[in-house]
Amino acid sequence: MLKTIIYKGVTVAYEDRGTGTCIMLLHGYLETRRIWDGFAEQFLDDFRVITVDLPGHGESGTWGEIHRMEELAGAVRTIVQKEEPGSLFLVGHSLGGYVTLAFAELYPELLSGFSLFHSTCFADTEEKKKNRDREISLIRCNKKHQIINVNMPKGFADVNLETLGPHIERAKTLALENSNEGIVAMLNGMKQRPDRTAVLKDLRLPLLLIGGMMDNYIPLEEFERLVELAPHASVLRLERSGHMGFIEEPEPTGRAIREMVSSL
Repeated sequence: MLKTIIYKGVTVAYEDRGTGTCIMLLHGYLETRRIWDGFAEQFLDDFRVITVDLPGHGESGTWGEIHRMEELAGAVRTIVQKEEPGSLFLVGHSLGGYVTLAFAELYPELLSGFSLFHSTCFADTEEKKKNRDREISLIRCNKKHQIINVNMPKGFADVNLETLGPHIERAKTLALENSNEGIVAMLNGMKQRPDRTAVLKDLRLPLLLIGGMMDNYIPLEEFERLVELAPHASVLRLERSGHMGFIEEPEPTGRAIREMVSSL
């Protein structure tokens, strides 16, 4: 069922399906809640699944030039307050992982645990900040297609580009639905986010780390650094995935999340 809340004066859209322990899925940059559609189906017999259009993307509104991760976490909290899911396991993909970490830092009492899914606790390097500035410049020159045509295929492992071609085209189509203003706000927010290593290392919340061994965005060395920083975490290494493991290897990924949530 599609639902909405109002947060910071804009509409935030989300979909609420199933019953039971709640798994909330937060999408990545240039994605929308619909990127989870096929993946989420495997949980619906046993769990309640909420997928969110983070403000600035999908059917959710944009409130300014920057969407800070703490503000996006506040939007998620408003949904949680409305829905009162009880036990909540938060799964954050890429950008969604940055929001998840902010949520875990600000509202740990609302979580039973969380997963960083092709994401990181580290702040942007200067090089990444410059890349985000370049993307902002392209967006302001109405070259959104150019960014999407590069970024979306890069999200998949090179070995999967041919077999997963239809999924890549669907990801591009969803990305094109995002407004220029929303993309800029997300880029500014990611660029300014702080390091949250302390949240990753916090033993109070169960943690699942999922990484793609062929990820073009998060190098293997960076993922292994996360693992070293959080020895308490459960870890899933996806051998044939890039940055989109819920599409590239949905079965082992779904199984890991299901087992984690069921154990809490």
